[in-house]
Amino acid sequence: MRPISYGKQYIDESDIEEVVKVLHSDYLTQGPKVREFEKNLAEIVGAKYAVSFSNGTAALHGAYFAGGLGPKDEIVTTPNTFAATSNAALYLGARPIFSDIDMKTGNIDPDEIEEKITQRTKFIVPVHYSGHPVVLETIYKIAKKHNLMVIEDACHALGAKYKGDPIGSCKYSDMTVFSFHPVKSITTGEGGAVTTNSKELYNRLILFRQHGITKNREDFSRTPDGPWYHEMRLLGYNYRLTDIQAALGISQLRKLDKFIKRRREIVSLYKDLLKDNPYFELPPEEEYAFSSWHLYPVKLKEPYIPYKRDIFEELRKKSIFLQVHYIPVYMHPYYQDLGYKKGISPISEDFYKREISFPIYYSLEDNELRYFVDTILEIMEKLI
Repeated sequence: MRPISYGKQYIDESDIEEVVKVLHSDYLTQGPKVREFEKNLAEIVGAKYAVSFSNGTAALHGAYFAGGLGPKDEIVTTPNTFAATSNAALYLGARPIFSDIDMKTGNIDPDEIEEKITQRTKFIVPVHYSGHPVVLETIYKIAKKHNLMVIEDACHALGAKYKGDPIGSCKYSDMTVFSFHPVKSITTGEGGAVTTNSKELYNRLILFRQHGITKNREDFSRTPDGPWYHEMRLLGYNYRLTDIQAALGISQLRKLDKFIKRRREIVSLYKDLLKDNPYFELPPEEEYAFSSWHLYPVKLKEPYIPYKRDIFEELRKKSIFLQVHYIPVYMHPYYQDLGYKKGISPISEDFYKREISFPIYYSLEDNELRYFVDTILEIMEKLI
C-alpha cells in the first residue's frame, strides 16, 4: 500500500502538456496565459473580475490592501484557520479580532461576530473552513448594518456553493480569496486569486500585485516621456503569477467538477464505513451548503480526546500521515507575544483538541480509503 496523506494534488498528462507549451513559448511570465486563467476563473465562479497572485497569502494581503485596511484598523475573523488569514492584517498594521466558531461546522459563528465589532472594525473575514460555506447572507447583513466590507477567505472552497451560488461570485461579499496550493481543489503549484464585482477594487488589486506600477495611459498623472513610460502609483509588491503556473491552472480548472465530484464520493464512503462508530463525530453538510470538501475534519468524542497523539503516532508507523486543522491562531507564540490570551475562543480550543483531518483527495482509491478506515478503527480498539 502506498503512503496515504490527508491531501494531495493530481497532475495528469494534459496538465503537463499545457505547461510544456508555455515553456516553448515566448512568455514565461506576464504573458497571455495569466489573463486567460483569470478570465476562466471569473466565469466559473460567476464574478466580474479575477486577479491572480503568487499564492493565497499574497491574495489575502492584496484584498486587505485594496479594501483600504491600515494601521489601527481591525478585522473580525475566525481563529480556526491558517495563520495567513490574520497575518495579512498584521502586514498592514491592523489587528485581527477573533470570533468563536460553530462546533458543528468549524466555521465562524454569526451570533458571536457582532459583539466583536468596534469603531475600528473595517472588515469581516469569514473562512469557509474545510470547504463548507459559512452562513454568508447573515454575515453580509451584519456587515452592511455596520458599514463594513466582507472578504471571504475561500482558500478551501473553490467549487463550493452557498444556496446554489458558487463561492467566489461575491453575491454576499466584496471580495473572495482563493488558494491554489497543491492540496486545494485545483493547483498552480503555488498560487492564489481574488474575485470581485467592483472595478475599483479590481484596479487596486492589479496595481498592488505588480509593484504599484501602471502602463495604462488613462492612469498617468503627467504626459508620457515616450512609449516606454510607466508610473508607480502606490507601494505595491511583486505578487504575480507566472504563465507557467497559469497554464497549469487553466488545465486544472477544466477538471474542477470531477475533482469535487470525487471528493463528495469519498465523503459518502466515509459515511457508510463510519456510521454508528463510537469514536468519531463526522462533519455535517448543512442544508444551505454544497461543500467542496477540501478537508474531511472528524472530531474525537469526549472519552477519546486523550488518545489523539497516540493515534497519529500509530498511523505514521503504517505510512498514514494525517493532519490537524487548526491550532487556534492566537495560541501561536507570536500571537501570544502580541498580547492574545488563551481562552478567548473556548469552542475553537475545544474543536482543536478533537479535530483530525482524514484523507480526502482525487486520487485516493476506494481500497486505500477502506484500508485507512480499517486501520484507524483497529488502532482505536487497541488504544482504548
